[in-house]
Amino acid sequence: MTKAAKYGLTVLAVAAGAALFYKKVYIPKTIYDTVMPTRGDMHIEVFGVGNVGADEIYTISAQTGGKILQINTDEGKWVKKGDLLVHIDPVDLPQLLEEAKIAAQKASLEFEAAKEELKSLQAQKALAEVTFKRYARLEKQAFASRSEYDKTKADLNVIEAQIKATKARIDASRIEIVRAKKNVEGLKEKLARFSVTAPVDGYVISKDAEVAQSVLPTQPIVKIVDPRTLWVDTYIDERLSGSIKVGQKAKIVLRSQPYRSYEGVVKRIGAQTDAVTLEKTVNVAFMTLPKPFYINEQAEVNIVTSQLKDVVGVPANAIVYLKSKPGVWIEQNAKAHFIPLKVLGRDNKAVAVSGIDEGTVILLGSEKKKALKEGMSVH
Repeated sequence: MTKAAKYGLTVLAVAAGAALFYKKVYIPKTIYDTVMPTRGDMHIEVFGVGNVGADEIYTISAQTGGKILQINTDEGKWVKKGDLLVHIDPVDLPQLLEEAKIAAQKASLEFEAAKEELKSLQAQKALAEVTFKRYARLEKQAFASRSEYDKTKADLNVIEAQIKATKARIDASRIEIVRAKKNVEGLKEKLARFSVTAPVDGYVISKDAEVAQSVLPTQPIVKIVDPRTLWVDTYIDERLSGSIKVGQKAKIVLRSQPYRSYEGVVKRIGAQTDAVTLEKTVNVAFMTLPKPFYINEQAEVNIVTSQLKDVVGVPANAIVYLKSKPGVWIEQNAKAHFIPLKVLGRDNKAVAVSGIDEGTVILLGSEKKKALKEGMSVH
């Protein structure tokens, strides 16, 4: 093969390589996708993902330990305030309570009997006083002996002593009645601790014990959610959380019901940002209660933070920052040109801006393509 032929083949190979590079490498990295702005009313929404929770979740436990005789509910059941949920074996407390009631009744009867006895003694005293006074006169007139006088005086003294003793017994009976009643009330209160009732109208989300199981005091048996406090613990990027206010409307989509949305409202905004995820917790309450609902279920939340009328909107991924100024890249005479914009509002999908109109063609950058620079050639 001649030298000229070798040189020609080399040139041909280089040209083929350059053509291949142009088609496979250069063109894919320099041809950019484009997007057009849109004009219209825009609802600025902040998107977040969270989990269903509640402000008030009641852990129901027994105030005293013992063996469970009854559990009258289960997971997924609705209960009303005051419903009997759990009954613990009170052992001998009912018998002790009956004995205490009998003792209280006995004390009351003894009190009444002592009062009647006092009335009888007071009547006897009145008669004894009359008799004593008569014999005292007769003894002075020598119509009655000294012994008869002394006997009437002694009878009067005995009755007065009996009256004094009866009054003391009445006071003791009165104290015994109070003690017996307090004993009955105490036993009733103890017995009531073995019956656990629902503190609110609610929804049972877990049952942590079974019938015949022995539980310790304060050991969880069931958990109840107050449905009026149901919400989504929503995690919002702190860069977007500043526009969120209590009372703003929201849409909630549960993972178990992806084709239905629930009306919601911002109920509370967390005071701290997570140091790792840089997210803030926003509690979004349900306006309409989902039935059934599942605590910790994942949910998507869109919070409407504002409404803009007749504005130009661009996709969020079209906005770039050049020297800390927001803007977009456009093609101008086959060259890349940066246009700074004023951001009017944003959400996770779109940004409302001023500085361009809806006819502007925007270049979209990509990590797979060359970074856009002012004045570079674009296709």
